Amino acid sequence: MTDLRQHAPERMIPPTDPRSVPTTVLIGNPRRGSRTLTVARHVTGALRDGLADLGVHLGEPHLVDLAELGADLPSRLIAGTAAHAPLERVVARVRGPGLLVVVSPTFKGSYTGLLKLFLDMLPREGLRPGTVAVPVTTAGWAQHRYVADAQLRPLLVELGAVVPVRGLAVLEEEFGDLDAAVAGWTTAAVPVLAAVLRSCQPPSVGPHRPAEPVPVHQPAQLR
Repeated sequence: MTDLRQHAPERMIPPTDPRSVPTTVLIGNPRRGSRTLTVARHVTGALRDGLADLGVHLGEPHLVDLAELGADLPSRLIAGTAAHAPLERVVARVRGPGLLVVVSPTFKGSYTGLLKLFLDMLPREGLRPGTVAVPVTTAGWAQHRYVADAQLRPLLVELGAVVPVRGLAVLEEEFGDLDAAVAGWTTAAVPVLAAVLRSCQPPSVGPHRPAEPVPVHQPAQLR
């Protein structure tokens, strides 16, 4: 993803398959190039493949790496105004309906303050109707496996998301074999997500109303 502090020219993303589900991946690690980012890419790819097998197709994922936003987050929160246009587009992207995968490392037994800082910029129930969220955490200790469900899930529900599946926790000891780490969770989660995504999406992402091109700031390509 391009550094949002650089004012690169906008470009229009061409329309995708109108039946595809808009997909956003929100990374709450304050360090760039983190292992949390690697886990986020892997989980999103596994979901994309599994859902496609059930006839639910995710759009090209848009990666929002909060490590790239720098000082724009606290200044935006304090000002309470749309003072930074690229950041406002990121907020709008995260708030939009579709699949939202939220991934955070575990800090002090919870999600990161950086993630909370960003989500605090959203109004109450700030995630729009039709948002289906998946909470994912990384952790160094087995006793922190609960954080995704006990801490991150309630936050996403409070913001208005539908969170139909249990959260996924990936331990540091599992980073060497992410296929094995997520396989069991994916097997259980994908059928539920497929059913909910079919029912939650507004008409704008249905088969009868093609999606409009959306101006974004150089979205990342997840592979």
